[in-house]
Amino acid sequence: MGRIHKNFKCIVAAFLMSVMYSVPAGAQSDELDRLFSELANPKQQGWKVIEESIWREWSKSGSAAMDLLLQRGRKAMEAGETDIAIEHFTALVDHAPDFAEGWNARATAYFSAGLYGPSIQDIRTTLDLNPRHFGALSGLGIILDELGYEEEALNAYREVKKLHPNRPNVDDAIERLEKQVLGSTL
Repeated sequence: MGRIHKNFKCIVAAFLMSVMYSVPAGAQSDELDRLFSELANPKQQGWKVIEESIWREWSKSGSAAMDLLLQRGRKAMEAGETDIAIEHFTALVDHAPDFAEGWNARATAYFSAGLYGPSIQDIRTTLDLNPRHFGALSGLGIILDELGYEEEALNAYREVKKLHPNRPNVDDAIERLEKQVLGSTL
């Protein structure tokens, strides 16, 4: 009986922590909607600041422990410790499977390790959870292009452009891929 009571207390404590540290879904969504509306303007001169704000919002898991795993994984990536980063991100997606940025971060680490298959799988999950994730779409475009799927890469980059018309290198990639896919008569 004492063991059951102790486990129940742990479950209640975990639940309270998740409630205390979670970002209200509506609040984050409203803020992201506003940011994406501003970002969609092709003449937006402050797009870098808006993009950084979106990344900050995306990086909020609602759990201090999960945010720490994300931070540790990113630091490992910066240090060139891809295997360690993958371990941190795997722990993150195992414990927070609905947190899109965890999947995106691991997709990036897999890509850095040359593991395109697992990277594409994590990009798919990222986009299932967050269809506006221009970073995941950009990564998908890069991988598809490198694997020789020019038409699919072009489609990915076109989706990025709809969301983030000022995203660096997207226009160049679209122009190059249009010439390859549609011919040089454009």
